Parts: sequence; C-alpha cells; structure tokens
Amino acid sequence: MISTSLKLSEIIAGVTAVIVREVIGDTNISVTDITHDSQKVVVGSIFCCVVGERTDGHNFAKDAIKNGASALLVERHLDVNVPQIVVQDVRTAMGFFAAELFGRPSNQMVVVGVTGTNGKTTTSHLLAAILNQHGWPTAVFGTLSSARTTPESTDLQRSLAHEASQGRKAVVMEVSSHALVLRRVEGTSFRASVFTNLGQDHLDFHNSMESYFAAKAQLFTEHYSQIGVVNRDDVYGRLLLDTMTIDAEAYAMSDASEISADVSHLSFRWRGEQINVSIGGYFNVMNALAAASAAAKLGVATSDIAIGLAAATAVPGRFESVSCGQDFAVVVDRAITPEALCAVLIAARKLVQTSSRVIVVFGCGGDRDHQKRPKMGQIAAELADIVYITNDNPRSEDPQVIANSIRSGVASSHRALQVGIVLDRRDAITDAIKTARRGDIVVIAGKGNESTQTIGSCEIDFNDVIVAQKVLKAIS
Repeated sequence: MISTSLKLSEIIAGVTAVIVREVIGDTNISVTDITHDSQKVVVGSIFCCVVGERTDGHNFAKDAIKNGASALLVERHLDVNVPQIVVQDVRTAMGFFAAELFGRPSNQMVVVGVTGTNGKTTTSHLLAAILNQHGWPTAVFGTLSSARTTPESTDLQRSLAHEASQGRKAVVMEVSSHALVLRRVEGTSFRASVFTNLGQDHLDFHNSMESYFAAKAQLFTEHYSQIGVVNRDDVYGRLLLDTMTIDAEAYAMSDASEISADVSHLSFRWRGEQINVSIGGYFNVMNALAAASAAAKLGVATSDIAIGLAAATAVPGRFESVSCGQDFAVVVDRAITPEALCAVLIAARKLVQTSSRVIVVFGCGGDRDHQKRPKMGQIAAELADIVYITNDNPRSEDPQVIANSIRSGVASSHRALQVGIVLDRRDAITDAIKTARRGDIVVIAGKGNESTQTIGSCEIDFNDVIVAQKVLKAIS
C-alpha cells in the first residue's frame, strides 16, 4: 500500500477540476487513503459514495465509517459524524481526489493510453517493450494485469503512484470505452493516446456505434491527452483526425513495406529500419506500427524502436502459436468481434497453401452484444473451411440459443466445407485438432489468455492454450 498523508483541506484546495458544493465538518484531519469500496476502507480513508445502476454507495457510508473512514465524498448530506465533501457527481470527482492524495502520479511519468476495439493489449505490450529499450522502465496496465481492462479511478491512481514509487518512468495502459463513460481515468494526464480502430462491440452498453465512438473520442481531447496517435486506415480514425484539436500523429499500413508474416513472426521496413517482431499474424503489423508511431512521437529514436520491437515477447492469447511438434499450425487468439475474427482468419489464410485448410473454433459471450453473433457466423463461414461453433462464457444465457444465433449468420452460399455446433469447448477444440492434417491451421478464437469458462453461475478452470497442448500431446 502506498504510504501517504495529507490534510483533507489540502486535498480539497488542490482539486481545482471539481466544483465542491459544500464542505461539512473539520477539514483539518489527516487522510491516508481513498476508496469507493466500503470493504477496502482503512483507518484514515475517504470513502467515495458512488451512485451506480444497482447500488448506491451512500447506503454503505456507515459501514465505511465503522471500518475507519475519516471522511466521505458524497452527492447529498448524510446524517453521520464525519466530514463530508459534497459534489455533483462522486464518480467523476473521486479520480481527481485520488490523484491529489497520491501526488498526481500521472504527472510524474510518461503515461500513454491505448484505446480501440481490437489490438489494445498487443499495442500496449509492444510500446512498453520499446520504452523499456529506450531506458524508461515501463509498466503495463490492462487486460492481462487486472480483472478490469481499466481499473476504477481510486485503484488506478493508487497503482500509478505505486509504479512511480518503484522508479517507473512510463506506464502504458489500455483505456476501455466503459472506463471513459464511467470516468475511471479522471485525474489522469496522458502524454499521448493511441487509437487502434473501432469495430462492433459493447453495443449492449453503448447502444449504437455513434455512442461507442463518442466514448472513445473523449480520450483525444485536452481534458485527457496532449497527443493523439491515430490509425488513418480506419474510418473512425479518419473522423477522429478530422475533429480532434490536440497534436496528432497518423499511421497506416502504407507506412510499412516488404511485409512478411508467419505464425510466430513478422517483419517489415519502416522509416528506414528493418523491423522484426516475435508475434505472428499479418494484422499485427498495424499494432506494431501503432506502437512504433507513438514511440517516435514521444521522441524515441527509430533505432531504439526497432531494437525494442525485436525484444518484445509474444503476448499471451494474441495469435499465440501452440506447437507440440505437429505438422499443422494451431493458433489461439482473443478475437471476440467481427472485425477481429475477420482479421485473424485472413491472416490464417495467408499462412496456408491453397490445398490446405483453415479450421476455426469460436463462440460468443453470453449477456453481451447479441447483434454481432450472426455476423461472426457469416465471417467464419466465408473465411474458414471448417467451423466449430462452441461455448465462450455463455454466462446466464442458454448456450444453444447463442450457438443458434451464430449459426443463423451462415449464408447458404458459404465456402466452408463444414459448419457444426459442439457446445463443449474442450470437445470442439479436440475435434478441430483431430480433423487437422499436414499444412492446415487451427484457429481457436475468443478466449485468448483467459483461464476460466463461465457457464451459468459456475466458473470452471479453462485455458485454450493448455487444452490445445493436452490434445496435441495426446495424439502425438
């Protein structure tokens, strides 16, 4: 835990971005922590009473005080005997209060945000490899480091402060659209932000692509970022470049030449440098370009960029090759959107001979965007030769209903030789691998590096890479 202590009056005075409506009680008290979770309150904490869709943090204020909270951040006056700071919106305000308490940690380092539908994780890890090579010890926040892509603001500021205290010079963090809408990055100053692309996802939350784009676009304003590094090959990227007012840097596939990609490596020429990366898949050229362009805009020499990318290791669950000596390829990828599945299957097609086959195993998550399911079925049928539709965290939904929805997108004129439903994901992976022959490629899409599968209320251990390895060893 970060050791810090400030007077409540000092924190209030420093938070100039928030309108404080009223201060009730003694502000000469010491504050040592801040949280939105009453179970995480320690003595000296400010407890933030967040009003959510299902719960109201004001109802947990007394529990927080029992646990040691010395002050409350509230939207209405409560009948309790601790100081209260009344603001219009606690969710927005608490990030700024946390940043102030922890010494504005994002101002102490180079913080880079990476947002977009696909490619955030890979781009973040590639950029971190470059910055480490440049001599800036760098941490990565995102899908692989926490339960949420972007932590809640109080946790985020605490984590940033921890990295600064450990001597980090930079942090590269994935910024989700949910995080922007729910104000998780308030109080964070980004030296630069990267836009990878925008495709269909999270419409259960945003309702429309326009709303989804508007959420992402918030990051590319003076409120958050100094520099925007944007994919100009993406239609929404071009819209962003046309409308944003911060310093801009555009990148595109045409920036690279002499491109070569296989299952586990890619190479290309960029700004006079030979770039080599130990990550496969043609589509990952764009992620490498995003990282390289952001680093260059931050002042990193192209030679350091090339060395950093060469030193980058494979990202778990992102076009991850699974090899146990078999004479066909097996790749695990996180692809959970129509655009991502399309990119992965096109990349797979580029890696096989005309006489060889692309075999795909995938599903769609339950309690999530229903609209993308038929689209992903159609893409799979058009780009793969054999399709296994299976479970991918069905959660509270009927797995058969999800699978049928995916299957409904398979057009009658599809090129696939076989499209079937095998709901048990382990069985689907087993069948796909046993079906493969020399020169084929099996793509296991959707879960990536995830270590569990959620079916109903049960969460079971499940990792696509581990399952594929066991099957491969069993048949070898």
